[in-house]
Amino acid sequence: MRRAFFIVGPTATGKSELAAKVAREMGGEIVSADAFQIYRGFDLLTGKPEASTLAKAPHHLIGAVPLSEDMNAEKFRRAAARVMEEINLRGNVAIVVGGSGLYIKALTHGLAPLPEPDPRLRDKLNSMSLDDLRSELARIDPDAAHEIDVKNRRRLVRALEISLLTGKTISRAVAEVGDSGWPGSLIAARGVFVLRDREELYERINQRVESMFECGVIEEVRAAGVTSATASQMIGLREIRELVAGKKSLSECISEIQQATRRYAKRQLTWFRRQTKFSPLNLSFLTHNEAVKWISLRMLSEAGIKDD
Repeated sequence: MRRAFFIVGPTATGKSELAAKVAREMGGEIVSADAFQIYRGFDLLTGKPEASTLAKAPHHLIGAVPLSEDMNAEKFRRAAARVMEEINLRGNVAIVVGGSGLYIKALTHGLAPLPEPDPRLRDKLNSMSLDDLRSELARIDPDAAHEIDVKNRRRLVRALEISLLTGKTISRAVAEVGDSGWPGSLIAARGVFVLRDREELYERINQRVESMFECGVIEEVRAAGVTSATASQMIGLREIRELVAGKKSLSECISEIQQATRRYAKRQLTWFRRQTKFSPLNLSFLTHNEAVKWISLRMLSEAGIKDD
């Protein structure tokens, strides 16, 4: 699959609308690489593109998986690979859009072989407090402790499990594979990393959170059925459920979600700045039309993206 282009970056940068316009200009189809928008339901909570955006070009892997199903990078890789092949067979370019770094890495480099969970070690780690897990990860792998969500117990446990079973830091395990591609590498990492100045990005995040409450996100969460362990990690889900249960006020809930989303955006920025093959594009200095034109020209200049 060589006819592909990536538009990646942190949440609330405006990737979805930008990519949809680029896809319309370039005869492309959107492949979402968002770990939570792939779920069916929670349209407001996950910030799924509006109907007007979806109408601009074909979109794939949005609302494709039930909330009760667990997802991971390998499941996403297989699903995206099938979709991208179908897009290419139609003579179109696949435009991969999203901010889930591991999902994007799974497409560009495949997945490094990692050990299966060890029941005894998993039980031991699960018995530790969140603070102890954070301290232990910071001790054995400071880089991983800086990158992952240290409030996410599941990810902390898995990171420690990998390090303890392999005798290596996660950072080291990845580095040993090399930059030439992990097993299962699919496509070259052609694309752009879109970002905005921090103050502007944080203001957009704050406004998005307020807007989703105005549009009915509380009712959306209240009406949801069973959610898998993966789906339950969506930013805002726990906070809104606590609001519904009367454990916090509306203002507290909104503030906590805004803060969690800003922190997530910061981690995304750190991740993508290390993806040196993606050309950075600061949208704070461009109009929307200028950004569409810039990316379209970039796609034209990339070998194999669009024929003359």
